[in-house]
Amino acid sequence: MQFVDEARITVVAGKGGNGCMSFRREKYVPKGGPDGGDGGHGGSVYLIGDDSLNTLIDFRFQKRYQAESGESGRGSQCSGKAGDDLYVKVPVGTSIVDEETLEVIGDITEVGQLLLVAQGGQRGLGNIHFKSSTNRAPRQTTKGTVGEERNLNLELKVMADVGLLGLPNAGKSTLIRSVSAAKPKVANYPFTTLVPNLGVVKVGLHQHFVMADIPGLIEGASEGTGLGFKFLRHLTRCRLLLHVVDVAPMDETDPVASVRTIEKELSTYSQTLSERTRWLVLNKLDLLSDEEAEAACDHIVQELNWQGPVFRISAISNKGTERLTQDIMKWLQERRAEEAADPDAAEAEQQIRGRMEDEAVARVEAWLNRRHKRKPSDVEDDDDDFDDDDYDVEVEYVQ
Repeated sequence: MQFVDEARITVVAGKGGNGCMSFRREKYVPKGGPDGGDGGHGGSVYLIGDDSLNTLIDFRFQKRYQAESGESGRGSQCSGKAGDDLYVKVPVGTSIVDEETLEVIGDITEVGQLLLVAQGGQRGLGNIHFKSSTNRAPRQTTKGTVGEERNLNLELKVMADVGLLGLPNAGKSTLIRSVSAAKPKVANYPFTTLVPNLGVVKVGLHQHFVMADIPGLIEGASEGTGLGFKFLRHLTRCRLLLHVVDVAPMDETDPVASVRTIEKELSTYSQTLSERTRWLVLNKLDLLSDEEAEAACDHIVQELNWQGPVFRISAISNKGTERLTQDIMKWLQERRAEEAADPDAAEAEQQIRGRMEDEAVARVEAWLNRRHKRKPSDVEDDDDDFDDDDYDVEVEYVQ
């Protein structure tokens, strides 16, 4: 299934109708006076959350959305018909960013949520509004104003409770395969996961949460290296981050250095995101003997001076995964109950997400500024055209 997580569209609100200049002309009615009606308001453009959509692929084929303009006024004080508003359906989880100002206009987080993205033009006034004791036959009218036109970037962020992060080949895809019905590609080489995968993890009767497998990050990801921040933004939707670490990497790299590399990228991309609740998951214990695995895990925890929860698992053999999923479910339920009982806690969560969004936009803006300042001779085949192909990925959604 093709999944497009970013799209560009243009929205154009309708123009307001012009006011009418007219004078009353009826038999046996002398000095009828002005009777020009007002124009109609232009239609506005709204985005609306729809649960039947889970990609932005439709926006690749239709990129311009225009609301109806208002009609001009008529004589006999008849007002013109107002233009109909245009409602554009988008998937839940879509963020809307103004392409020119990089302003985050809003997020569609609920089914049926409406977001105004282009305000319709105001109607013009007919000459009936300009009559006075000294101006019995006014010939003044006003024209309708032009509706807003905006170029928008739509960014679909996966709606997941838990996000997996770590270096390539840390075992994130194997973990999500072992605890859910998702079947992402798994192979014995880095970068087998190039797209986000979602899996529903069922813990008990009517108890489940959504886990997101985010493609592996590398050093410099916060500066656009590798898959860059194209997928880092998906982590801003997650309430809990699981930092998956390979305790026995094939290339014999230091797991401690790997953790610190990811921590640096998170803080560079968004300081607020780096402060999100994060659990350490030490994976691939099946590759070591019990004594070696114990020593390796203790070394990593001590070197990192890790104070949070630590889980020791083997995703491929499901060792330790049941306890991990149960603890996640318990933690999520506690957070949800806290926010339901305390409006201040719910507001604090929204503020955190807002800060992460602002920091992410600032990071992308800084990157774009540096990219555009480079001379053409500085790099060969510098792809600055932001083609639609730049955002084509595939993803598997499994319920």
